[in-house]
Amino acid sequence: MPAVTGAVTQPADLDVVRSSYDRVADRYVATGMGDLTPLPWLRGILAAFAEDVREIGPVLDVGCGPGLVTAHLAGLGVDVSGVDLSPRMVDHARRLHPGLRFAVASATDLRLADTSLGGVLGWWSLFNLPRDVLPGVLASFARALLPGGQVLIGTHVGEGDVVRTEAYGGVPVSWTTHLWQPERLAGLLRDAGLEPVAELRLPADASGHPQVLLAARRPR
Repeated sequence: MPAVTGAVTQPADLDVVRSSYDRVADRYVATGMGDLTPLPWLRGILAAFAEDVREIGPVLDVGCGPGLVTAHLAGLGVDVSGVDLSPRMVDHARRLHPGLRFAVASATDLRLADTSLGGVLGWWSLFNLPRDVLPGVLASFARALLPGGQVLIGTHVGEGDVVRTEAYGGVPVSWTTHLWQPERLAGLLRDAGLEPVAELRLPADASGHPQVLLAARRPR
């Protein structure tokens, strides 16, 4: 894993969110959540991201879950590793993809070394972060990028917050989904010193909310 520098303030409910994802991990894997096979547009943006960053430096998949997207990027020739808050998710990732590197870590405590990465992926994995915490996390990503490196963020679109008490077929959870308007999220990426590269908006999924993917680059 990359060397370390500073950390972001930890959210107070971190342990509660971790426990929730530990509880849903087995169901998530058993039901095939995160499968990219029927999603050509998502595979397309991952292919573009991989093409842009694989010659720049390694990529970190933050909130990798069971490692499906990490493995997809590896198949595209990217030197990629994954981290996740949930030990159970990381157990699945290591079992399913034994040739790849995974570790348990929070997005708020990665301690990434400056200019150490070609890319950082936040594939629908940052929406639980409180609104006052996300800017610091994005700034840490930006500092970790080599010139020309990119951040790719996917999230749910909307206003306000959605408090979840169950997920993935009725498993009890306790987390908040913070909805973001693309313009506001793009502004946070610019505030972190990154320049926009691409934006892909998608219609509502099973969550009932539209989706967006934003890519932003550290200037060369």
